[in-house]
Amino acid sequence: MQFTPVQMIGTQRSGSNLLRLMLNQLDGVSAPHPPHILERFFPLLPAYGDLSNPDNFSQLVSDVCKLIEYNPVSWEGIKLQPCAIIARCRQPILTEVFRVIYEMRAESENALIWICKSLVNIKFTDQLEKNGVNPFYIHLFRDGRDVALSFKKAIVGEKHTYHIARQWKEEQEASLHLAHKLGNNRVLKVRYEDLIANPAKELMGICRFIGAEYNPVALDYYHSEESHKTAHSGVMWENVEKPVISNNYNKYLKELLPVDIQIFEQVAGETLEELGYPLAFSKNTRHQFSPEDLRSFSELNTKLKLEARLQSKPEDLAKRRGLELHLQSIEARMKD
Repeated sequence: MQFTPVQMIGTQRSGSNLLRLMLNQLDGVSAPHPPHILERFFPLLPAYGDLSNPDNFSQLVSDVCKLIEYNPVSWEGIKLQPCAIIARCRQPILTEVFRVIYEMRAESENALIWICKSLVNIKFTDQLEKNGVNPFYIHLFRDGRDVALSFKKAIVGEKHTYHIARQWKEEQEASLHLAHKLGNNRVLKVRYEDLIANPAKELMGICRFIGAEYNPVALDYYHSEESHKTAHSGVMWENVEKPVISNNYNKYLKELLPVDIQIFEQVAGETLEELGYPLAFSKNTRHQFSPEDLRSFSELNTKLKLEARLQSKPEDLAKRRGLELHLQSIEARMKD
């Protein structure tokens, strides 16, 4: 079977679950909630040693399968067997495990197009290209100041505007660089604000790009079982059980403090402008951050992340506990 791989890239909190759920409604498309295989396992590879050793590679595959079992939004309708995955891998490497698992998921749904919405995989595009996965890329982007506001409310991610801005700038510039390198035939830019303003038009363009057949049923995503599962798997996804919120933009103007907007624009203003977002403050208002400023930002960021976790609903934390313990056990192997 010939599969079409599709990788979303950019920065989280940019509407990727909304887009995933829309596309998952289409015939022939499989877009499961991502377990973030590459993000979580590339740093852990030293725990496995030489992957050309069959036992080591088998342990890696088993651990990835367990990661998927612990995913906050379950992958139903498929039971991944490590031996079956190993048999389909062309090389004993992580990107092959990633490819094969997404293909098997697509097979279980009678789909030939699979979509990974783990936007952080922008960091691993060199490996995806080098190892022959060669997906189509959807660069989904949103005004970074609204992204910052969303991260501040979420259980995950950075919390100080400075740190969020640095991450957003780095990931957007990497996505733009990839688009320049591979061209429009491999990378499609999708602006979140356009997606919520005219979802049918944007989805039609995406379908042409990935070779899927558009169906208006995609706009009824919020009635789907996958949307229901996702919305009830964490507070930060609760909006996906609602219709498109067409005015869900420029919220930062009312909800971010002016100093936070200034910090974001000082860090990532050029990137905002490159993506077509006008700045709220003049560049003349900028000043150089001192070492004391940066130290204060880092300390506050750490404090805010801890507070976000402490204020999270117990059920949200409980759904992530098994996953966290699993990853911690693998990290412990690297220390042995």
